[in-house]
Amino acid sequence: MRSFTLDHAGSPEEAREALGEGATAIAGGTNLIDLMKLQIQTPERLVSIRRTGMDTISSDGDGISIGALVTNADCAADSRVRKDWPLLAKAILAGASPQLRNRATTGGNLCQRTRCGYFYDTSQACNKREPGSGCAAREGFNRIHAVLGTSDVCIATYPGDMAVAMLALDAVVLTEGPDGAREIPIADFHRMPGEDPSRDNVLQHGELITAVRLPAPTGGGQLYRKVRDRASYAFALVSVAADVTMEDGRIAHCALAFGSLGTVPWRDPAVEQMLVGQTPSRALFDEAARLLLKDARGFGANDFKIPLAARALAATLHEATGG
Repeated sequence: MRSFTLDHAGSPEEAREALGEGATAIAGGTNLIDLMKLQIQTPERLVSIRRTGMDTISSDGDGISIGALVTNADCAADSRVRKDWPLLAKAILAGASPQLRNRATTGGNLCQRTRCGYFYDTSQACNKREPGSGCAAREGFNRIHAVLGTSDVCIATYPGDMAVAMLALDAVVLTEGPDGAREIPIADFHRMPGEDPSRDNVLQHGELITAVRLPAPTGGGQLYRKVRDRASYAFALVSVAADVTMEDGRIAHCALAFGSLGTVPWRDPAVEQMLVGQTPSRALFDEAARLLLKDARGFGANDFKIPLAARALAATLHEATGG
């Protein structure tokens, strides 16, 4: 690890000022420190934001506001989250390990890098790490890589769980930066790679996440299904977040988000619209999967993800609709 200076901001305003001067923010550091150890990221100056407040969960109208520094463990354990937004608690508890959840923060989790093994291996070509160098994953070992939202320059998948649940719950990311405050729907927060995979999200230089707002709960059944190689401490091969409400035997509301399928947390409104108003059946779920995956593309070792996602979606919908 290269040498660096570490400052501590005492308020969000101090943090934004330091970021504007070129510092890199650090909260829990569960992703950033790994990248610094490998010299993938080499900031000369870090500013810790852990003393800036922003670490509470509060009511926000009929919803709640989760401070950017609320740890994943505290968020998952909050009684309001567990009661009204259990999908979020389930997704958080499906990720990482207790030690990491005790350290990782809400804002930091959202900002974790979309990455793969080739991103970490500095001897390999990676357009995300070194733009223009190529993508070794396309012709390499790509079992965990994305099948949706890929480009010619990057096929890395977004690895997190929390953001997938927040996407299904229509969360809004609150930020403050040089141009003032912004409210960013989480569906617009992460960036697909396109021709520039070096940027993972839409945060501007000097912009800081302050909180995430969840709207009023739907009252529907909420499920998080994570398919992975081992039962804990493993990224998903496919994950499905579902918030489904039934009325008179038909699907009245349906929100679905998917992890480890795409280069960003993935949601397809057309799939949800097709399901609403319908009577649940295996044929209906299969049709939903075909619509979801119509543009999916495997790269050899990850071809299995496409039928796996179809099965995971069908199983999740079967359970969510009371089948």
